[in-house]
Amino acid sequence: MSFQNPVFIPGPTNMPEAIRKACDMPTIDHRSPLFGGILHPCLDGVRKVLKSDAAHVFIFPATGTGGWETALTNTLSPGDRVLAARNGMFSHRWIDMCQRHKLDVDVVETPWGHGVPADRYEEILTADTGHGIKAVLATHNETATGVKSDIAAVRRALDAAGHPALLLVDGVSSIGSMDFRFDDWGVDVAVTGSQKGFMLPAGLAIAGFSDKAMEATATAALPRTFFDVKDMQKGYDSDAFPYTPPVGLMNGLRLSLDMLLDEGLENVFARHHRIAEGVRRAVGAWGLELCAASPELYSDSVSAIRTPEGFNATDIVTLAARDYGMAFGVGLGEVAGKVFRIGHLGMLTDAMMLSGLGVAEMAMVDLGLDITLGSGVAAAQEHYRHGNTARKAAA
Repeated sequence: MSFQNPVFIPGPTNMPEAIRKACDMPTIDHRSPLFGGILHPCLDGVRKVLKSDAAHVFIFPATGTGGWETALTNTLSPGDRVLAARNGMFSHRWIDMCQRHKLDVDVVETPWGHGVPADRYEEILTADTGHGIKAVLATHNETATGVKSDIAAVRRALDAAGHPALLLVDGVSSIGSMDFRFDDWGVDVAVTGSQKGFMLPAGLAIAGFSDKAMEATATAALPRTFFDVKDMQKGYDSDAFPYTPPVGLMNGLRLSLDMLLDEGLENVFARHHRIAEGVRRAVGAWGLELCAASPELYSDSVSAIRTPEGFNATDIVTLAARDYGMAFGVGLGEVAGKVFRIGHLGMLTDAMMLSGLGVAEMAMVDLGLDITLGSGVAAAQEHYRHGNTARKAAA
């Protein structure tokens, strides 16, 4: 694998040199006011990215999986009933975590390639007249299938049922890359990580809690120590962590947030959508299809691309890495060997994406797929080029 080539996996993503340097800093006393100057801008910046005025933000030395555990253990008790859809590998893993924590999970089995079924959620919540369900789980962007779910619709389902359950949302591969509206969607806990839209190495689990979720921490009885948000808040009140913080990563996060907010969140989202649409046009030119079942489900951070029946899609990823020094993502779980994934999030430009599409084409042709060299690249170029009149009209 060449360190000179960008990566096109769904995370960790490419890292701007300025952010890499920000992480590489001298040791400081993390119990001095110097750390407070890093900590509080991070908390404030994450709140802005979540589009929230009041979210309680917590940053742990972990990954998104640690963020999931933070969400569950701080709001729920053993035996609590939760509602979740299994529509991909990462929703599956969240369900598995719930079951390991002795939670009672109502699993809505959903075809991979489809989104969270808000209508089915509404039926189940309406039938739960005793309000036994304590939390509803939703994966905003299913990284394994390239599917975006409608979180606003899930909130409407809760409201239509008049149900008080908490809404816990996995935004690991969406927050910082795609529009996320913590307040408007009535989210109670949002989870993400540093290695996706924030363009950092893995190592930070980031969570936003609503006031309602914070109230739930008073009675939640699942065991927690490292991920206790009340301990973390006490540390924040003194410009510190309850244990040693990852100072370098947080210094990088502070710069990452500045970069995202300076670009403007709507511009960040538009850039991701434009790059993703170029990938989708390339896929169409190749004569292939996405795993996502319909356009309203298409993710702007990752595309899972189906290959012909009987062809092992993992071979594309293996050959691209071995022969061209470029990384793509393999299929996971039920779609292993059936799709390969192109990550198009974080630090990425149109020109960088064209290099990935070009390598993907070469790998597919090398493996004997009926792909015309240059076809996908040309389709993406037509979308990306500044002289494209349709693009100018939309700008």
